[in-house]
Amino acid sequence: MRSPVFEEFDPAGDCDCPGCVHWRRVLPHSPAGRSVGHPAANRTLAVAAAAATAIGAHAAPALAAPHAAGSPAAPAVPRVLAGDEPDTPQGPRAPLHGPGGRAAPPAIPARAPATTREAIVERARKWVAERVPYSTSAYWSDGYRQDCSGYVSMAWGLPGNEWTGSLVKYAEKITKDELRPGDALLFHNQADPFGESHVVLFGGWANAGRTAYVAYEQTRPRTRRTTTPYAYWHHSARYVPYRYRGVAEGTAGPGPQAARPPAAPVRTPFPGAAYFGPGAHNRYVTELGRMLAGRGGARFYAVGPGPRWTDADRRATRAFQQAQGWRGAAADGLPGPLTWDLLVTGGGRDIPAGRSAPPAPPSSHGVPGYPGRALLRPGADNAHVARLGRRLVEKGFGRYFTQEPGPRWSEAHRRGVEAFQRAQGWRGGAADGHPGPETWRRLFS
Repeated sequence: MRSPVFEEFDPAGDCDCPGCVHWRRVLPHSPAGRSVGHPAANRTLAVAAAAATAIGAHAAPALAAPHAAGSPAAPAVPRVLAGDEPDTPQGPRAPLHGPGGRAAPPAIPARAPATTREAIVERARKWVAERVPYSTSAYWSDGYRQDCSGYVSMAWGLPGNEWTGSLVKYAEKITKDELRPGDALLFHNQADPFGESHVVLFGGWANAGRTAYVAYEQTRPRTRRTTTPYAYWHHSARYVPYRYRGVAEGTAGPGPQAARPPAAPVRTPFPGAAYFGPGAHNRYVTELGRMLAGRGGARFYAVGPGPRWTDADRRATRAFQQAQGWRGAAADGLPGPLTWDLLVTGGGRDIPAGRSAPPAPPSSHGVPGYPGRALLRPGADNAHVARLGRRLVEKGFGRYFTQEPGPRWSEAHRRGVEAFQRAQGWRGGAADGHPGPETWRRLFS
Protein backbone atom coordinates (compact mmCIF):
# COMPACT_ATOMS: atom_id res chain seq x y z
CA MET A 1 0.00 0.00 0.00
CA ARG A 2 1.36 3.42 -0.91
CA SER A 3 2.11 5.70 2.03
CA PRO A 4 -0.19 8.74 2.30
CA VAL A 5 1.29 12.09 1.34
CA PHE A 6 0.69 15.03 3.68
CA GLU A 7 0.97 18.71 2.80
CA GLU A 8 2.57 21.22 5.15
CA PHE A 9 -0.29 23.38 6.42
CA ASP A 10 -2.17 24.08 9.62
CA PRO A 11 -5.11 21.69 9.46
CA ALA A 12 -8.71 22.78 9.94
CA GLY A 13 -10.87 21.20 12.61
CA ASP A 14 -12.39 18.77 10.10
CA CYS A 15 -9.10 17.55 8.61
CA ASP A 16 -9.45 13.84 7.71
CA CYS A 17 -5.78 12.82 7.69
CA PRO A 18 -5.02 9.82 9.99
CA GLY A 19 -2.98 11.94 12.42
CA CYS A 20 -5.75 14.50 12.96
CA VAL A 21 -8.43 11.79 13.21
CA HIS A 22 -6.33 9.99 15.84
CA TRP A 23 -5.68 13.05 18.01
CA ARG A 24 -9.28 14.22 17.80
CA ARG A 25 -10.09 10.90 19.48
CA VAL A 26 -7.36 11.18 22.09
CA LEU A 27 -7.78 14.90 22.91
CA PRO A 28 -11.49 15.65 22.46
CA HIS A 29 -11.36 18.64 24.86
CA SER A 30 -8.25 20.33 23.48
CA PRO A 31 -8.65 22.55 20.41
CA ALA A 32 -4.89 22.74 20.06
CA GLY A 33 -4.55 19.01 20.44
CA ARG A 34 -6.62 18.39 17.34
CA SER A 35 -3.76 19.46 15.11
CA VAL A 36 -1.15 17.34 16.88
CA GLY A 37 -0.06 14.48 14.66
CA HIS A 38 -0.27 16.55 11.51
CA PRO A 39 3.12 17.32 9.92
CA ALA A 40 2.64 21.07 10.31
CA ALA A 41 1.62 20.65 13.92
CA ASN A 42 4.59 18.40 14.64
CA ARG A 43 6.93 21.04 13.30
CA THR A 44 5.32 23.68 15.53
CA LEU A 45 5.56 21.38 18.55
CA ALA A 46 9.26 20.77 17.94
CA VAL A 47 9.99 24.51 17.74
CA ALA A 48 8.06 25.16 20.94
CA ALA A 49 9.92 22.39 22.76
CA ALA A 50 13.29 23.77 21.65
CA ALA A 51 12.35 27.24 22.83
CA ALA A 52 11.28 25.93 26.21
CA THR A 53 14.60 24.13 26.63
CA ALA A 54 16.57 27.27 25.72
CA ILE A 55 14.98 29.37 28.47
CA GLY A 56 15.13 26.59 31.07
CA ALA A 57 11.36 26.17 31.38
CA HIS A 58 9.86 22.88 32.45
CA ALA A 59 7.09 22.39 29.90
CA ALA A 60 4.22 20.02 30.68
CA PRO A 61 3.88 17.03 28.36
CA ALA A 62 2.06 18.42 25.33
CA LEU A 63 0.32 15.18 24.44
CA ALA A 64 -0.94 14.01 27.82
CA ALA A 65 -4.71 13.83 28.12
CA PRO A 66 -6.97 11.44 30.00
CA HIS A 67 -9.35 9.24 28.06
CA ALA A 68 -13.07 9.58 28.57
CA ALA A 69 -14.27 7.37 31.39
CA GLY A 70 -14.99 3.83 30.34
CA SER A 71 -13.48 4.07 26.88
CA PRO A 72 -10.47 2.06 25.66
CA ALA A 73 -7.13 3.60 24.83
CA ALA A 74 -6.95 4.69 21.22
CA PRO A 75 -4.43 2.77 19.13
CA ALA A 76 -1.03 4.39 18.71
CA VAL A 77 -1.38 4.23 14.93
CA PRO A 78 -4.87 4.49 13.42
CA ARG A 79 -5.88 1.44 11.41
CA VAL A 80 -6.92 1.85 7.81
CA LEU A 81 -9.41 -0.84 6.85
CA ALA A 82 -9.05 -1.84 3.25
CA GLY A 83 -11.56 -4.65 2.83
CA ASP A 84 -14.39 -4.09 5.31
CA GLU A 85 -17.32 -1.87 4.38
CA PRO A 86 -18.68 0.19 5.91
CA ASP A 87 -15.67 1.58 7.80
CA THR A 88 -17.31 2.98 10.93
CA PRO A 89 -14.84 3.87 13.69
CA GLN A 90 -16.47 5.20 16.85
CA GLY A 91 -15.85 7.91 19.39
CA PRO A 92 -15.47 7.40 23.16
CA ARG A 93 -18.18 7.89 25.77
CA ALA A 94 -19.13 11.54 26.06
CA PRO A 95 -21.82 13.78 27.57
CA LEU A 96 -24.60 15.18 25.44
CA HIS A 97 -23.64 18.07 23.17
CA GLY A 98 -19.99 17.03 23.23
CA PRO A 99 -16.80 18.64 24.52
CA GLY A 100 -17.18 22.34 25.18
CA GLY A 101 -20.96 22.18 24.74
CA ARG A 102 -23.84 22.02 27.14
CA ALA A 103 -22.68 18.93 29.05
CA ALA A 104 -25.17 16.64 30.73
CA PRO A 105 -24.25 14.73 33.92
CA PRO A 106 -22.41 11.46 33.26
CA ALA A 107 -24.71 8.59 32.40
CA ILE A 108 -25.58 6.19 35.21
CA PRO A 109 -25.34 2.64 33.83
CA ALA A 110 -28.11 1.30 36.09
CA ARG A 111 -30.63 3.87 34.84
CA ALA A 112 -32.41 2.95 31.61
CA PRO A 113 -35.00 5.64 30.79
CA ALA A 114 -38.34 4.14 29.79
CA THR A 115 -39.35 4.25 26.14
CA THR A 116 -41.28 2.16 23.59
CA ARG A 117 -40.41 0.34 20.41
CA GLU A 118 -42.45 2.81 18.40
CA ALA A 119 -40.52 5.72 19.89
CA ILE A 120 -37.15 4.02 19.24
CA VAL A 121 -37.92 3.37 15.58
CA GLU A 122 -39.43 6.82 15.11
CA ARG A 123 -36.26 8.47 16.44
CA ALA A 124 -34.16 6.22 14.21
CA ARG A 125 -36.26 7.24 11.19
CA LYS A 126 -35.77 10.90 11.98
CA TRP A 127 -32.01 10.73 11.43
CA VAL A 128 -32.59 8.79 8.19
CA ALA A 129 -34.95 11.52 6.98
CA GLU A 130 -32.52 14.28 8.04
CA ARG A 131 -29.62 12.46 6.30
CA VAL A 132 -27.32 13.00 9.28
CA PRO A 133 -23.67 12.74 8.09
CA TYR A 134 -21.37 10.26 9.80
CA SER A 135 -18.72 11.59 12.20
CA THR A 136 -16.90 10.32 15.29
CA SER A 137 -16.36 13.84 16.65
CA ALA A 138 -19.36 15.95 15.54
CA TYR A 139 -22.65 16.16 17.46
CA TRP A 140 -26.10 16.58 15.89
CA SER A 141 -28.53 19.27 17.05
CA ASP A 142 -30.12 16.81 19.53
CA GLY A 143 -26.76 16.41 21.31
CA TYR A 144 -25.86 12.91 20.16
CA ARG A 145 -22.57 11.97 18.51
CA GLN A 146 -22.92 11.19 14.82
CA ASP A 147 -21.45 7.66 14.80
CA CYS A 148 -23.01 4.20 15.16
CA SER A 149 -23.10 4.04 18.97
CA GLY A 150 -24.19 7.68 19.26
CA TYR A 151 -27.07 6.82 16.91
CA VAL A 152 -28.22 3.91 19.09
CA SER A 153 -27.80 6.07 22.21
CA MET A 154 -30.12 8.60 20.57
CA ALA A 155 -32.70 6.03 19.45
CA TRP A 156 -32.81 4.41 22.90
CA GLY A 157 -33.04 7.85 24.56
CA LEU A 158 -29.95 7.42 26.75
CA PRO A 159 -28.79 10.35 28.89
CA GLY A 160 -25.30 10.37 27.33
CA ASN A 161 -23.31 9.26 24.30
CA GLU A 162 -22.19 5.68 24.82
CA TRP A 163 -19.83 3.53 22.74
CA THR A 164 -20.02 -0.16 21.83
CA GLY A 165 -18.18 -1.14 24.99
CA SER A 166 -20.72 0.52 27.29
CA LEU A 167 -24.07 0.11 25.48
CA VAL A 168 -24.38 -3.39 26.95
CA LYS A 169 -24.84 -1.86 30.43
CA TYR A 170 -28.26 -0.69 29.25
CA ALA A 171 -29.25 -3.93 27.53
CA GLU A 172 -29.63 -7.66 27.94
CA LYS A 173 -28.67 -10.44 25.55
CA ILE A 174 -31.48 -12.09 23.62
CA THR A 175 -31.71 -14.75 20.93
CA LYS A 176 -32.25 -14.31 17.21
CA ASP A 177 -35.83 -15.59 17.56
CA GLU A 178 -36.58 -12.92 20.19
CA LEU A 179 -35.52 -9.96 18.02
CA ARG A 180 -38.15 -7.25 17.61
CA PRO A 181 -38.05 -3.71 16.18
CA GLY A 182 -35.98 -1.44 18.41
CA ASP A 183 -33.52 -4.14 19.49
CA ALA A 184 -29.88 -3.98 18.43
CA LEU A 185 -27.20 -6.17 16.87
CA LEU A 186 -23.82 -5.33 18.36
CA PHE A 187 -20.26 -6.38 17.56
CA HIS A 188 -17.72 -5.09 20.09
CA ASN A 189 -14.20 -6.06 19.09
CA GLN A 190 -11.99 -6.02 22.17
CA ALA A 191 -8.85 -6.25 20.02
CA ASP A 192 -9.70 -3.20 17.90
CA PRO A 193 -12.70 -1.35 19.41
CA PHE A 194 -12.12 1.82 17.39
CA GLY A 195 -11.59 0.20 14.02
CA GLU A 196 -14.05 -2.68 13.64
CA SER A 197 -16.73 -2.48 16.36
CA HIS A 198 -20.20 -1.61 15.09
CA VAL A 199 -23.85 -1.59 16.19
CA VAL A 200 -27.10 -1.40 14.21
CA LEU A 201 -30.78 -1.16 15.15
CA PHE A 202 -33.09 -4.01 14.21
CA GLY A 203 -36.15 -2.77 12.31
CA GLY A 204 -37.91 -6.09 11.68
CA TRP A 205 -37.55 -9.18 9.50
CA ALA A 206 -37.52 -8.62 5.74
CA ASN A 207 -38.52 -12.17 4.81
CA ALA A 208 -40.24 -15.22 6.27
CA GLY A 209 -37.02 -17.22 6.36
CA ARG A 210 -35.40 -14.64 8.67
CA THR A 211 -32.28 -14.50 6.54
CA ALA A 212 -32.55 -10.72 6.08
CA TYR A 213 -33.81 -7.83 8.16
CA VAL A 214 -34.36 -4.07 7.98
CA ALA A 215 -31.39 -2.33 9.60
CA TYR A 216 -31.18 1.27 10.78
CA GLU A 217 -27.54 2.30 11.12
CA GLN A 218 -25.21 5.26 11.22
CA THR A 219 -22.37 4.70 8.78
CA ARG A 220 -20.48 6.54 6.09
CA PRO A 221 -21.58 8.71 4.44
CA ARG A 222 -24.86 9.17 6.40
CA THR A 223 -27.65 7.44 8.33
CA ARG A 224 -29.39 4.77 6.31
CA ARG A 225 -32.22 2.24 6.40
CA THR A 226 -31.47 -0.84 4.33
CA THR A 227 -32.27 -4.52 3.99
CA THR A 228 -29.30 -6.42 5.42
CA PRO A 229 -28.37 -10.14 5.54
CA TYR A 230 -28.49 -11.56 9.07
CA ALA A 231 -26.47 -10.76 11.12
CA TYR A 232 -24.40 -8.31 9.03
CA TRP A 233 -22.47 -7.95 5.79
CA HIS A 234 -19.21 -9.05 7.44
CA HIS A 235 -18.15 -10.46 10.85
CA SER A 236 -21.69 -11.88 10.87
CA ALA A 237 -21.02 -14.60 13.45
CA ARG A 238 -19.72 -12.04 15.97
CA TYR A 239 -22.83 -9.84 16.16
CA VAL A 240 -24.92 -10.38 19.31
CA PRO A 241 -28.65 -9.46 19.63
CA TYR A 242 -29.43 -7.12 22.54
CA ARG A 243 -32.65 -5.65 23.97
CA TYR A 244 -32.73 -2.26 25.66
CA ARG A 245 -33.75 -2.77 29.30
CA GLY A 246 -35.93 0.35 29.38
CA VAL A 247 -38.30 -0.69 26.58
CA ALA A 248 -41.96 -0.86 27.62
CA GLU A 249 -43.65 -3.67 25.72
CA GLY A 250 -47.03 -3.13 24.09
CA THR A 251 -47.56 0.59 24.83
CA ALA A 252 -48.02 3.52 22.48
CA GLY A 253 -45.83 6.14 24.11
CA PRO A 254 -43.00 6.60 26.58
CA GLY A 255 -43.95 5.68 30.11
CA PRO A 256 -43.46 3.11 32.86
CA GLN A 257 -43.02 -0.56 32.10
CA ALA A 258 -46.34 -2.12 31.11
CA ALA A 259 -47.35 -5.47 32.58
CA ARG A 260 -47.28 -8.28 30.03
CA PRO A 261 -50.61 -10.00 29.28
CA PRO A 262 -51.00 -13.21 31.27
CA ALA A 263 -51.57 -15.44 28.26
CA ALA A 264 -50.14 -13.79 25.18
CA PRO A 265 -51.20 -15.49 21.92
CA VAL A 266 -48.62 -16.98 19.59
CA ARG A 267 -47.31 -14.15 17.42
CA THR A 268 -46.99 -14.71 13.69
CA PRO A 269 -43.64 -13.26 12.53
CA PHE A 270 -43.68 -10.74 9.72
CA PRO A 271 -43.65 -12.84 6.52
CA GLY A 272 -42.02 -10.20 4.32
CA ALA A 273 -43.16 -7.37 2.07
CA ALA A 274 -43.63 -9.76 -0.88
CA TYR A 275 -46.78 -11.17 0.76
CA PHE A 276 -48.66 -7.88 0.54
CA GLY A 277 -49.68 -5.50 -2.22
CA PRO A 278 -51.52 -5.79 -5.55
CA GLY A 279 -51.62 -9.37 -6.78
CA ALA A 280 -50.98 -10.93 -3.34
CA HIS A 281 -53.22 -13.87 -2.41
CA ASN A 282 -52.31 -15.70 0.79
CA ARG A 283 -53.29 -16.29 4.41
CA TYR A 284 -51.19 -13.37 5.68
CA VAL A 285 -53.45 -10.91 3.83
CA THR A 286 -56.43 -12.42 5.65
CA GLU A 287 -54.65 -12.20 9.00
CA LEU A 288 -53.70 -8.58 8.33
CA GLY A 289 -57.30 -7.66 7.49
CA ARG A 290 -58.65 -9.30 10.63
CA MET A 291 -56.14 -7.49 12.84
CA LEU A 292 -56.93 -4.15 11.17
CA ALA A 293 -60.67 -4.73 11.55
CA GLY A 294 -60.14 -5.34 15.26
CA ARG A 295 -58.21 -2.07 15.61
CA GLY A 296 -60.94 0.16 14.16
CA GLY A 297 -60.54 -0.59 10.45
CA ALA A 298 -63.68 -2.71 9.92
CA ARG A 299 -65.42 0.18 8.15
CA PHE A 300 -63.00 -0.07 5.23
CA TYR A 301 -64.22 -3.58 4.34
CA ALA A 302 -67.53 -3.99 2.49
CA VAL A 303 -67.13 -7.72 3.08
CA GLY A 304 -64.93 -9.57 5.55
CA PRO A 305 -61.16 -9.61 5.00
CA GLY A 306 -60.01 -12.33 2.63
CA PRO A 307 -56.83 -13.79 1.23
CA ARG A 308 -56.77 -11.61 -1.89
CA TRP A 309 -55.22 -8.14 -1.48
CA THR A 310 -57.70 -5.33 -2.18
CA ASP A 311 -57.78 -1.58 -1.96
CA ALA A 312 -59.63 -1.98 1.36
CA ASP A 313 -56.49 -3.59 2.81
CA ARG A 314 -54.36 -0.70 1.62
CA ARG A 315 -56.69 1.99 2.98
CA ALA A 316 -57.10 0.25 6.35
CA THR A 317 -53.33 -0.21 6.66
CA ARG A 318 -52.70 3.45 5.77
CA ALA A 319 -55.27 4.56 8.35
CA PHE A 320 -53.54 2.48 11.03
CA GLN A 321 -50.12 3.88 10.09
CA GLN A 322 -51.44 7.45 10.14
CA ALA A 323 -52.95 6.78 13.59
CA GLN A 324 -49.37 6.25 14.82
CA GLY A 325 -48.46 9.71 13.56
CA TRP A 326 -46.59 8.46 10.51
CA ARG A 327 -46.65 10.41 7.27
CA GLY A 328 -45.26 10.18 3.76
CA ALA A 329 -43.53 6.93 2.83
CA ALA A 330 -43.99 5.61 6.38
CA ALA A 331 -47.77 5.59 5.77
CA ASP A 332 -47.92 4.08 2.28
CA GLY A 333 -50.61 1.51 3.08
CA LEU A 334 -48.25 -1.46 2.79
CA PRO A 335 -47.40 -3.23 6.07
CA GLY A 336 -43.74 -3.28 7.06
CA PRO A 337 -42.11 -5.02 10.03
CA LEU A 338 -43.07 -2.34 12.56
CA THR A 339 -46.69 -2.06 11.36
CA TRP A 340 -47.01 -5.84 11.63
CA ASP A 341 -45.35 -5.94 15.04
CA LEU A 342 -47.73 -3.33 16.45
CA LEU A 343 -50.74 -5.23 15.12
CA VAL A 344 -49.76 -8.68 16.40
CA THR A 345 -48.76 -7.36 19.85
CA GLY A 346 -51.68 -4.98 20.29
CA GLY A 347 -49.33 -2.00 20.48
CA GLY A 348 -49.74 1.47 19.08
CA ARG A 349 -52.93 3.49 18.64
CA ASP A 350 -56.20 2.23 17.17
CA ILE A 351 -57.66 3.69 13.99
CA PRO A 352 -59.86 6.62 15.07
CA ALA A 353 -63.57 6.50 14.34
CA GLY A 354 -64.71 8.35 11.23
CA ARG A 355 -66.07 7.99 7.75
CA SER A 356 -64.19 5.76 5.40
CA ALA A 357 -62.26 7.54 2.67
CA PRO A 358 -63.37 7.19 -0.96
CA PRO A 359 -61.71 4.33 -2.81
CA ALA A 360 -58.35 5.18 -4.31
CA PRO A 361 -57.78 4.62 -8.03
CA PRO A 362 -56.84 0.99 -8.63
CA SER A 363 -53.21 0.16 -9.30
CA SER A 364 -52.25 -1.48 -12.56
CA HIS A 365 -49.90 -3.96 -10.87
CA GLY A 366 -47.51 -4.15 -7.94
CA VAL A 367 -44.54 -5.62 -9.79
CA PRO A 368 -41.86 -3.32 -11.18
CA GLY A 369 -41.75 -3.64 -14.96
CA TYR A 370 -39.03 -5.85 -16.42
CA PRO A 371 -36.43 -3.42 -17.83
CA GLY A 372 -34.93 -5.79 -20.39
CA ARG A 373 -31.76 -7.85 -20.54
CA ALA A 374 -29.64 -4.93 -21.77
CA LEU A 375 -29.93 -3.24 -18.36
CA LEU A 376 -29.20 -6.41 -16.36
CA ARG A 377 -25.87 -7.71 -17.58
CA PRO A 378 -22.11 -7.21 -17.01
CA GLY A 379 -21.17 -3.56 -17.37
CA ALA A 380 -24.65 -2.31 -16.45
CA ASP A 381 -24.86 0.51 -13.92
CA ASN A 382 -28.42 1.67 -13.19
CA ALA A 383 -31.26 1.71 -10.66
CA HIS A 384 -32.70 -1.59 -11.95
CA VAL A 385 -29.53 -3.44 -10.93
CA ALA A 386 -29.73 -1.88 -7.45
CA ARG A 387 -33.41 -2.89 -7.16
CA LEU A 388 -32.55 -6.43 -8.23
CA GLY A 389 -29.82 -6.68 -5.58
CA ARG A 390 -32.08 -5.44 -2.79
CA ARG A 391 -34.77 -7.92 -3.82
CA LEU A 392 -32.31 -10.81 -3.80
CA VAL A 393 -31.36 -9.89 -0.22
CA GLU A 394 -35.03 -9.68 0.80
CA LYS A 395 -35.73 -13.08 -0.74
CA GLY A 396 -32.82 -14.70 1.11
CA PHE A 397 -30.39 -14.93 -1.82
CA GLY A 398 -28.06 -12.12 -0.74
CA ARG A 399 -25.30 -14.21 0.82
CA TYR A 400 -22.96 -13.41 -2.05
CA PHE A 401 -22.96 -9.67 -1.30
CA THR A 402 -20.28 -8.40 1.10
CA GLN A 403 -21.89 -4.96 1.33
CA GLU A 404 -25.16 -3.29 0.39
CA PRO A 405 -25.99 -4.01 -3.29
CA GLY A 406 -25.32 -1.03 -5.52
CA PRO A 407 -26.28 -0.01 -9.06
CA ARG A 408 -23.26 -1.64 -10.75
CA TRP A 409 -23.71 -5.23 -11.95
CA SER A 410 -21.38 -7.62 -10.13
CA GLU A 411 -20.66 -11.31 -9.83
CA ALA A 412 -22.68 -11.26 -6.60
CA HIS A 413 -25.77 -10.27 -8.62
CA ARG A 414 -25.22 -13.10 -11.10
CA ARG A 415 -24.64 -15.73 -8.41
CA GLY A 416 -27.66 -14.55 -6.42
CA VAL A 417 -29.90 -14.73 -9.50
CA GLU A 418 -28.52 -18.17 -10.35
CA ALA A 419 -29.27 -19.43 -6.82
CA PHE A 420 -32.81 -18.06 -7.08
CA GLN A 421 -33.33 -19.71 -10.49
CA ARG A 422 -32.10 -23.04 -9.16
CA ALA A 423 -34.51 -22.70 -6.25
CA GLN A 424 -37.29 -22.65 -8.85
CA GLY A 425 -36.11 -26.05 -10.06
CA TRP A 426 -34.47 -24.69 -13.21
CA ARG A 427 -31.23 -26.11 -14.56
CA GLY A 428 -28.83 -25.55 -17.43
CA GLY A 429 -29.37 -22.42 -19.51
CA ALA A 430 -32.52 -21.58 -17.56
CA ALA A 431 -30.32 -21.00 -14.48
CA ASP A 432 -27.55 -18.91 -16.02
CA GLY A 433 -27.68 -16.07 -13.44
CA HIS A 434 -29.09 -13.51 -15.88
CA PRO A 435 -32.69 -12.48 -15.09
CA GLY A 436 -35.24 -12.83 -17.84
CA PRO A 437 -38.90 -11.76 -17.68
CA GLU A 438 -40.03 -14.89 -15.78
CA THR A 439 -37.18 -14.66 -13.24
CA TRP A 440 -38.05 -10.99 -12.72
CA ARG A 441 -41.77 -11.72 -12.30
CA ARG A 442 -41.15 -14.43 -9.71
CA LEU A 443 -38.65 -12.31 -7.81
CA PHE A 444 -41.04 -9.38 -7.46
CA SER A 445 -44.35 -11.21 -7.08
